[in-house]
Amino acid sequence: MNEYELKVFDEVEEWQRKMQKRSSLMARASKKLQTKVNGMIPGKVHQIMTDSIKSMVKATLAGSNLTTKKWQGRGLSLYEQDQLLEKKLASYRKTAAVEGAGTGAGGIFLGLADFPLLLSIKMKFLFEAASIYGYDPAQYEERLFVLHIFQLAFSSDQKRAEVMEVITNWDQRKQSLLEMDWQDFQQEYRDYIDLVKMAQLLPGIGAVVGAYANYNLLDQLGETARNAYRLRILNTPPA
Repeated sequence: MNEYELKVFDEVEEWQRKMQKRSSLMARASKKLQTKVNGMIPGKVHQIMTDSIKSMVKATLAGSNLTTKKWQGRGLSLYEQDQLLEKKLASYRKTAAVEGAGTGAGGIFLGLADFPLLLSIKMKFLFEAASIYGYDPAQYEERLFVLHIFQLAFSSDQKRAEVMEVITNWDQRKQSLLEMDWQDFQQEYRDYIDLVKMAQLLPGIGAVVGAYANYNLLDQLGETARNAYRLRILNTPPA
């Protein structure tokens, strides 16, 4: 390893420790409440929401693949890849904040429209990240990795630990991964962002809340993607 890679190794280890920490007491209490509420929702409703999000994510993945420049990080050092990702992230954070402010200012109906719009921005960013770090998001394996990064960024403590184990041992675990658990995927994501985004529907403060929430959600996704790909690269033996 060169000097920068040694520095990254320490940063990734610190990130792993951070991701394994328990959430705050309030976050855990909110998760318990949401789990209780979800248990009261009929299974048919959950299935409809699962199918809707599954279709939405798959459509976004297909669209992102068509608009993402391939192999952006080919020939670049890890330092240069990190720098390029940070530039892309700055742009996506700004886009997400503007989108959140616009939909938040529009009240309940536009606030609800924020969900698919923000999801599209997040997935597009993850495809960019894959390309920057030298992976082809057109491949099924890489799309699964993208979805696991997404799930790692927006999940409960228990699920986060499970996904971290998969990402850490990706080369061994990917062979057994045929399909995402879409019910789990949509439920974890909804539970994670519900409280964050609920205030965006309130008149008067929706625009401010929407911009702030979207900016921070993209920032969190950016940190997760950067370190997930760094970890994967560091775990890959030199050719």
